[in-house]
Parts: sequence; C-alpha cells; structure tokens
Amino acid sequence: MGGVYSNEKLAGAFSYESSEIDWCEDNYRHSEHVVEYFNTMSSFFFFIISPVMLYLLHPYAKERNLAIHLVWILMMFVGLFSAYFHMTLSFVGQMLDELSILWVLAVGYALWFPRRLFPSFIKDRSHFSSLILVVTVITTVSSFVKPTANAYALNCFGLHLLYVLAVEMRGCTDQKVLRLAKVSVALWVLAITCWISDRFGCSFWQRLNFCYLHGIWHILIVIAVAYGSTLIAYLDANHEIPYSLPGLQYWPCDKWAVGLPHIVLKGTPKTQKRC
Repeated sequence: MGGVYSNEKLAGAFSYESSEIDWCEDNYRHSEHVVEYFNTMSSFFFFIISPVMLYLLHPYAKERNLAIHLVWILMMFVGLFSAYFHMTLSFVGQMLDELSILWVLAVGYALWFPRRLFPSFIKDRSHFSSLILVVTVITTVSSFVKPTANAYALNCFGLHLLYVLAVEMRGCTDQKVLRLAKVSVALWVLAITCWISDRFGCSFWQRLNFCYLHGIWHILIVIAVAYGSTLIAYLDANHEIPYSLPGLQYWPCDKWAVGLPHIVLKGTPKTQKRC
C-alpha cells in the first residue's frame, strides 16, 4: 500500500496544475494541451539568446575558464524547464524551473564573484567554489520545504548582485562600461516590475485584458542576463586576465544603439601557441 501511495504521489507531482503557483495568463486559452500559452512560448526566447552568447563569449571563456560556458548552457535548461512548467503548471515543472535558475546563479557566483569580496576564511576561488557548491546543494534540498517561497528568494539575489556591481563600478569612468551598467540595471528593473505586476496586480491586468507580463518578464530577463553577465565578465577580465586588454563590443554591429554585448580581447592571449 505504501508503494502504491508513493507512486500516486509521484504521478500527482507530474500532473497538470499540481503546482500551487498559477500566473495571471488565462489557462488553456489557446490550446487544450498548454496551460499558459504565451508564457510557454516566451520561454523559448532563451534558446535564441543563449547560443549566440555562447559563441560571443567563447574567446573570453577560452582565455579565462571554459566553465564560463556553463552559465549559458544552464540558461538553455532554464528556458526548457520554464516552458515545461508553464505548459503544465506541474509541481515538477515548477521545481525544475526554479532549481535551474538557482544553479545558474551558483555557477555565476563561483566563477565571477570578486576575489576582494571573499569572506576572510576563504583562501582562493577553488575554496569559494566548494563553499558555493555545498550551499547550493543544501538550498536545493531545502527548496522543497516551502516551494511557494522559492521564486521570491531567487529574486532577492538580484539585489545582492546590484550591490556587488555598485562596489565594483566605483571609480569607473569608461562611458561604454557605464552605459552597459545602466542598461543592465534598467532591464532588470523592467523585468522585475513585470514579474511583480503579474504576481500581485493580476486583477488590474485582467480588466485591461492584458495578462502577458510574465511572458514579457521571460524576454526581458534573458536580455538582462546577457547584458549583466557580460558586464560582470568584463570586470572579472580586467582583474583576472588584464594582459588580454579586454574591451566591449556589441553584436551584430558595434555602431548600432542596440545589440548583444560581448568581450573582445585586444591583447595577446596566453593560451595562444608560440613557435
């Protein structure tokens, strides 16, 4: 009997609308198989941006650490699990969506958190990464205690990242870097405003027949991550591989007002073979 109950409980976790979270978009409005159609479709925007960022950041990752590619590989999993979650609103979909975001944050912290801000008991980045791994595993397990609080906790990391950026940007006079920082923060503010409005202002948006703010959050947040992670990577490159003379450019054209930012290495890479 216990085995049957466990199997039923597991099956229930995969079933449609088994999550306690339901976003503002009308359910099954466009398809009988997709609970939140626009939220599902907008999740695939991750698959557009992530491969491009993998390509653009490869020269920097090759010189700094190839593990940096994990950030955008995991971002594709975020898109995949987000699409699955909004398609089904299942408990399993919710947890996969939220935990994939947690692990993106963990990898970002492990790779890019400034050495000078390490706690005093941390010896080096390897030691710091091990600490991040332990904390992330514990957080992963504890996230099942009160799943409805996970999304709020994850968004709080954004505030800490803003603080770290503010500390790192002190004294910066490079206008291109400052512009990237301003746009990164503006995109994050717009994204989080959409998330909060969809979560807490649903009745207002339903009266306007505009229940797509969470889908817009998906689009804005992946662009914000592209801008913000490039800024963090640029600051990291200046500290960790200054000999490479890192610079900022925008794809597809550096002269355009909009585009995806990436790092160019103007110096001679140490990984380059010499005769």
